[in-house]
Amino acid sequence: MDELIEQIRLATQALAEFSVHLFNPTIRLGVTGLSHAGKTVFITALVHGLVRGGRFPVLEAMATGRIARAYLAPQPDDAVSRFDYDNYIDALAAKRLWPASTRQISELRVVVDYQSLNGYQRTLTLDIVDYPGEWLLDLPLLTKSYEEWASESLRLSRQLPRADLAKHWHQHLATLDPNAPEKEQEALTAARLFTEYLKACRAKNYAMSLLPPGRFLMPGELANTPALTFAPLDLSTEGPPPPGSLWAMMRRRYESYRTVVVRPFFRDHFARLDRQIVLVDALAAINAGPDALLDLQHALDQVLDCFQMGRRTLLSALLRPRIDRILLAATKADHLHHTSHDRLETILKRLTQNSTAKAELAGAQVDVIALAAVRATREAMVRQGRQQLPCVLGVPVAGETIAGEIFDGETEAAIFPGDLPEDPDELLDTEKKSFRGLSTMSSQNADFRFLRVRPPFLELTDSGVFALPHIRLDRALQFLIGDWLE
Repeated sequence: MDELIEQIRLATQALAEFSVHLFNPTIRLGVTGLSHAGKTVFITALVHGLVRGGRFPVLEAMATGRIARAYLAPQPDDAVSRFDYDNYIDALAAKRLWPASTRQISELRVVVDYQSLNGYQRTLTLDIVDYPGEWLLDLPLLTKSYEEWASESLRLSRQLPRADLAKHWHQHLATLDPNAPEKEQEALTAARLFTEYLKACRAKNYAMSLLPPGRFLMPGELANTPALTFAPLDLSTEGPPPPGSLWAMMRRRYESYRTVVVRPFFRDHFARLDRQIVLVDALAAINAGPDALLDLQHALDQVLDCFQMGRRTLLSALLRPRIDRILLAATKADHLHHTSHDRLETILKRLTQNSTAKAELAGAQVDVIALAAVRATREAMVRQGRQQLPCVLGVPVAGETIAGEIFDGETEAAIFPGDLPEDPDELLDTEKKSFRGLSTMSSQNADFRFLRVRPPFLELTDSGVFALPHIRLDRALQFLIGDWLE
């Protein structure tokens, strides 16, 4: 019954929005990705390029001069935070600092006045919705009982390398009797240790991605509330929990999490999207090893399975919006020489091949690219001995270390990224725990890794506006909104 009521509510909402957008075409573009994938930087660069006339030769409407102007409009949803574009662009341009990561949902509206291919003056409204990818991993919880989620979470935590990170939580778990009377302190301790385990899994040395519930890592305004004070229990029996037991408490709070957190996000934001880009920091997972890469594959499968995808039709627009185009983008392509970009795309295609096939079967268009929304490096050929090595040059963030060298945040370094393998399955081989990868010119035997690099120095264009260098950001825009600008 709850599901039927939810579907009726979504259909009513879609019908109301369709009537508004009939005379004012609007696209809701979802931008998501797991932690540190570059969502904030992507949106900032996208908006700056549209509003300030960026160098977008692949965006046909801009390249041919059909876009008359693009400008920011007032925030569309009163109950949602505005994406802080002004401060983010200031951090990039004036301070050469990367903006803060996405911590909550936010929106920004861009209005584009353009000339259609048949010569008419048109207006397109682009509502950009920024939300943490970790929240997507919560959507499957809508169809799982507490007992199912607890069993899956425990099974995952007992597999290497997670088992080592879960030791303290597992030790506490062994002291808990699910059928014993509920105690608030036991629940608080279990939730704290479970959250610490999730945070340890996300650390860059492990770079695990499949870490629901998402709000445990990004609690926002729900920090310390009962809705976030639960954890899996080791249940040896089936059936309803004894009234007043710890099991009953955990189940009740899990249900509250689904009702208070997950369902409103699905109804008010996720189910309203028309187009979607998923940003993926594949390099971090490659750096952490095959276990992290396989974990990323499972996480992406769950993320992509959440989307309601298919061809956009009049009926779907009236009853339930569908995502008819989804772009999968491997970010931080500027950390690699351009000769490896195709291989990075191939790796992401391999990780998402099953979900991509399902989306295309449903009628959605899917593309995979390697991009850098803001290019922080440049390329050079550097001689070492008799070899000419394709390197990237950039200024590592202060404190970054490689081959025993600690960078000061001001000195430029030449980094030889190494070559990604032609066959992605080499990276997924759990029997092969290392891969020759990034190194400075002083050491080519380091593990595969990359350095965080500061944003580049920006030059003013002839019109007095600075341009953000990028890799394939215009190709991403052409795929996501190009057809709406024809």
